[in-house]
Amino acid sequence: MADGGGWSTIESDEGVFTSLIENLGVQEVQFEELISLDADTIRSLSPVYGVIFLFKWINEPPSQSTTQPLDGTYTTTLPDNLFFAAQTIQNACGTQAILSVILNQDSPTSTAHPINIGPELRAFKDFTTGFPPDLRGEALSNSEIIRSAHNAFARASPFVDETVRTAQDEEADVYHFIAYTPVGGVLYELDGLQPYPISHGESADCAVSGGGDAV
Repeated sequence: MADGGGWSTIESDEGVFTSLIENLGVQEVQFEELISLDADTIRSLSPVYGVIFLFKWINEPPSQSTTQPLDGTYTTTLPDNLFFAAQTIQNACGTQAILSVILNQDSPTSTAHPINIGPELRAFKDFTTGFPPDLRGEALSNSEIIRSAHNAFARASPFVDETVRTAQDEEADVYHFIAYTPVGGVLYELDGLQPYPISHGESADCAVSGGGDAV
């Protein structure tokens, strides 16, 4: 993991997440907190580009097997249209989960309603095209534009980030964000602490069916 690098903790809040992507130039997209994952709730928000879950972190790393995860199947050869970055940033797993959805939903090949990600994120995505996940993670950690947008919402957080554990944090609850989004008709779990994206099979359409924050 890189050190803090000037990345502050931000609140896990749908309004904060919406304002953050607006500051990055994303247009006409908002986050909604999900109390229920029933099909009617999901359909009422259509189009849904992805879901971000906030998990309580267990004090052990995720599956270290490079053969198979606990659920789903590792995609060891990344499709050209799939953006996946390894997590190298402290305090920024929420922002990374957000970008894991946004940067995979900007093309007609992914969704019937492509997201206008704006010129800054477009330039970042184009620059990192073809990078392996670790270099994409480093590029993300070194992006001044993304870091500034993230830090604009810095505040004391009730959550302890799983990548920033100190002796004082050993008894505190820690949390981790994971994104789920369909790309090319396949539902992917995008967790930067895993070695690869995790495929959960075919997605019936480009909306994630199934609390979390919906994009």
